[in-house]
Amino acid sequence: MLELLNAWFIAPFDYGFMRRAVVGGLALSLAAPPLGVFLVLRGMSLIGDALAHAIMPGVAIGFLFAGFSLPIMSIGGVLCGLMVALLAGAVSKIGGQREDAALASFFIISLAAGVMLISIGGSSVDLTHVLFGSILAVNSTALMLIAGISTLILITLAVIFRALVVECLDPLFLRGQNRRNGWVHSVFLALLVLNMTAGFQTLGTMMAVGLMMLPATAARFWSRRLEGLMAISIMIAITASTGGLLLSFHLDIPSGPSIILLAGVGYFFSALFGRYHSLAARLRRKTAPLSAEAST
Repeated sequence: MLELLNAWFIAPFDYGFMRRAVVGGLALSLAAPPLGVFLVLRGMSLIGDALAHAIMPGVAIGFLFAGFSLPIMSIGGVLCGLMVALLAGAVSKIGGQREDAALASFFIISLAAGVMLISIGGSSVDLTHVLFGSILAVNSTALMLIAGISTLILITLAVIFRALVVECLDPLFLRGQNRRNGWVHSVFLALLVLNMTAGFQTLGTMMAVGLMMLPATAARFWSRRLEGLMAISIMIAITASTGGLLLSFHLDIPSGPSIILLAGVGYFFSALFGRYHSLAARLRRKTAPLSAEAST
């Protein structure tokens, strides 16, 4: 039994690429879920997906100039993502269009442009690597970049945490207390872009948002308190990233989809058996009056 546990859960981390992959997954698991929780609370769940695709042209331009140089591709992704977010905000203010509609339009254009650029300058293998990532191929440089971005996200979240919570509950009050209307929203969008840039190196632009949103939405079935939502979402993300890597190693399947699908299993389990708003919770509410009548 001990040998089996060692072979499944300890021996794989004798390899350097597995150690780097799990550290990168843990860094993303600490930074991404809190952002996902705030996206859910703000009713912006799909904006994360839009920004994940918005970084594509910048990543593609970095790839054309420097190949698979992760620092250059990351800088291009951050600049492009911020530009798309600013353009969407400008179109929303000038034209009166909802910001999510503007972001959806820009992310479709960005995705098409990024795929076109990588297809012109590279191969189908390069395109697959950018779209779906390769966490097992993370090197020391990429690991430092991921850890640095994740640390920056956590520190910035801690600084703006109170203002972010107030904006979720009463945005008009926050704007009344501060002359710079919307600064919290702008910083939050910048953090999302940074998280997507870190995530594309491991999970690709198509699935980087998965580790942010699936644990956050699953946590809503277990807690109603903000700190509970964040803690549970981080635990689900850590379990999914580590478990997905182990499944990928032992079953010889792609690592990125394994991580996201395991997070999806956590979501479905939560939807069925969670403490609040789940199928089991609804069944308990239906049977509770019958139990009370029987006891009387």
